[in-house]
Amino acid sequence: MNHSAVETNSQPIPAGRRGRDSGLRHLARQLAKSPTAMFGLAIIVCVVFFGFAGEWVAPFDPTQADFAKKLLPPLTEGHLLGTDQLGRDILSRIMAGTRISLIIGISTVIAAGSAGTAIGIVAGYFRGWIDVVLMRIVDVTLSFPFILLVLVINAVLGTGLRNIIISLVLAGWVVYARVVRSEVLALREKEFILSCVATGVPRWEIIVKHIVPNLFTPIIVLSSLQIATYIIAEASISFLGFGVQPPQPAWGNMLSEGKDYIFSAWWLITFPGVAIVLTALGVNLFGDWLRDVLDPEMKGK
Repeated sequence: MNHSAVETNSQPIPAGRRGRDSGLRHLARQLAKSPTAMFGLAIIVCVVFFGFAGEWVAPFDPTQADFAKKLLPPLTEGHLLGTDQLGRDILSRIMAGTRISLIIGISTVIAAGSAGTAIGIVAGYFRGWIDVVLMRIVDVTLSFPFILLVLVINAVLGTGLRNIIISLVLAGWVVYARVVRSEVLALREKEFILSCVATGVPRWEIIVKHIVPNLFTPIIVLSSLQIATYIIAEASISFLGFGVQPPQPAWGNMLSEGKDYIFSAWWLITFPGVAIVLTALGVNLFGDWLRDVLDPEMKGK
């Protein structure tokens, strides 16, 4: 028998890897027990696929007009969801708009989450006048309706994908700041933090090694729910004409262009609307499950 082979194959698995594997298996088992979470995840997978592969699987060019085929109803001449007032394929335009929604949703969550988390940590850990100033800024920002604030900022910055993301970040970071601050206020009173302070551990080390790792769960849960909020917000401002501009397809401006044909060509607003609803539903269903799994205190509420 080859003893070296046996010894090689029987090498112990590192504890960190075992923990990650068992954690992933636990999440997979919990996911399999939740039909609503599975449904939400299936929607998310489809949205991501069409968002990043839509360019190759779309049946037609989403910006190519064909006036000879304008306002074709669904299932006509190869157009599964029909065509719009310029003869452009609705399905292809929805696929193209999916990428816009994903880019805006994910980019805004990353930027707003990073800024809000940093501000929440500073306010919650250092307290004092820094906390007072930052939280008053948060209170003032939250006093404005979210969509109205986004519209005002976007009107100042101008239209375009980059400015939409900036306006959503400037209006959305406050949610992260408030949640993270409350978590940090609770963490800083824990025994392991008090022990670090008593033994003279530097503040930056306490924040990086002990505070930040304990914030991952609430941030992940909040981010999973905020993505749907930002996608709906983008559709709203594009519908009002302040967001993504034609001919670039986006779900919001598709609704805006189709509102004048609501009685004569119902499919122009129905299918983009269904795309928005299904995406928000899928993200919220999966986010709710993620919250219940990662935050045991929320179970049963």
